[in-house]
Amino acid sequence: MKNKKIIIIAGPTAVGKTALSVSLAKRINGEIISADSMQIYKQMDIGTAKITASESSGITHHMIDIVSPQDDFTVADYAKLAREKIEDILSRGKVPIIVGGTGLYINSIVFEMDFNNSAPDTGIRNQYNTILLEQGPEYLYSILAKKNPEAANSIHPNNTKRVIRALEILDSKDDFSNFENAQNKYSKYDSKIYILSLERSILYNRINSRVDTMINNGLVDEVKDLLSKGLTNQHQSMKAIGYRQIISYLTNDLSLDDAVDLIKRDSRRYAKRQFTWFKKYKDAKWLDVESQDIEKLTEQILNDYNKS
Repeated sequence: MKNKKIIIIAGPTAVGKTALSVSLAKRINGEIISADSMQIYKQMDIGTAKITASESSGITHHMIDIVSPQDDFTVADYAKLAREKIEDILSRGKVPIIVGGTGLYINSIVFEMDFNNSAPDTGIRNQYNTILLEQGPEYLYSILAKKNPEAANSIHPNNTKRVIRALEILDSKDDFSNFENAQNKYSKYDSKIYILSLERSILYNRINSRVDTMINNGLVDEVKDLLSKGLTNQHQSMKAIGYRQIISYLTNDLSLDDAVDLIKRDSRRYAKRQFTWFKKYKDAKWLDVESQDIEKLTEQILNDYNKS
């Protein structure tokens, strides 16, 4: 019987997860574990909208600034470290609150996942690595989306290694059931999942405003600094939305205005994919952040959490 209760607050980018999770953590004696595939990287603060010291209000946050931007980081890496954090938080009598928008990271906590049962096909991998190099991650991801939309929805578009791995499995005709049915095997945690939602036009306006704020706060200089340290658009971290477009601006492939427009467009598209992903969580409760303030949302989660 599951008795390790955790809370998961998920939702698209810019929906308001940070403020609500901090409010909840204060009320429930909780600590927060980030489930954001880009906030794991050090030195990438502006473009990933990392929580500031004032925003955190003294609440401990885990899984932020844990990896060099030069390094790759897999879902398996995340699952291992996040589960260690969960066990540590529980052992101290506190409540783990997983917060983020990276669906595969959240899946790795809610479900026992194994995507590595089939042997890799080097020839197929090389073919898709060439496509990645010549045409970029978005085109590569679009191939997977056409071949198997369910598989595409289970992978972050920037995680090109996972995209290529999925394409390998599809092209080699191996059994794809382990990939598609990952949610059938639940983990040992009693997960209370809350998805934050907002009317699409309002969310998109928030996203556009957030991008403008990032530019005004120095995103271009942040990317310049990372490039000066040897990072390139081939590093996994630099394929993130915001960073890859600014790199294109700095290499004279785009004007700054065009780069900003692309960041906004790609962020909106990502939010749409996040909505699609989170609709799969059958046991989740959806919370409309427009109709209630943070205090009321906090009370709603607390009441539901304490009932079980």
